[in-house]
Amino acid sequence: MHTEFELYMASQSGLPAEAIRQISGLATSRRLHKNEALLTAGEICRHKTFIGSGLLRTYHIKPDGNEHIIHFSPQHTWTLDVESYDKQAPSLVNIEAVERSEVLLWAKPDFDKLLKDIPELKKFSERLIAGTIYSNRNRILTILSGTPEERYADFVNTHPDYLARLPLRMVAAYLGISLKTLTRIRHAQLQRGAQSMVK
Repeated sequence: MHTEFELYMASQSGLPAEAIRQISGLATSRRLHKNEALLTAGEICRHKTFIGSGLLRTYHIKPDGNEHIIHFSPQHTWTLDVESYDKQAPSLVNIEAVERSEVLLWAKPDFDKLLKDIPELKKFSERLIAGTIYSNRNRILTILSGTPEERYADFVNTHPDYLARLPLRMVAAYLGISLKTLTRIRHAQLQRGAQSMVK
């Protein structure tokens, strides 16, 4: 697990091997079962998390019980509740394994020290944060202005491997549409595909 992280950092960050080993050395590994929580709403997010394998989701449950999935975190990405982590305040979201996953965790004091001691890590973290901001902006624009069909098409284009890994209810919760609407969209697409094959 640590070796895989070190290979990821070597290919993505450009940090020297000694710095990567220093970062890896402060991480603790954890295996998550399917549907096991990494963070529960009301808890304080105390760790930065790297996903070595598997798939996690970050979601919020409204008072009426409806679930909104904010984002998915696949292998070789990072996850945390930024606001809870930065402010050390109770989280409003849950982070949970969609499938069996292996993660590395850095306690906030340890990661803060790494950022201070390794300037290149700070630059790498800033690049990752910028990428997340751009991705979230595009997602918000799609949700606000796109029809359900356009949202689904964007999801399939952006995350082509997710459909095989996710229950449809999670896809619907991510797109902000009902399961019934998602089923209708998929059915219509299958019909169009069958008709084009006949032609």
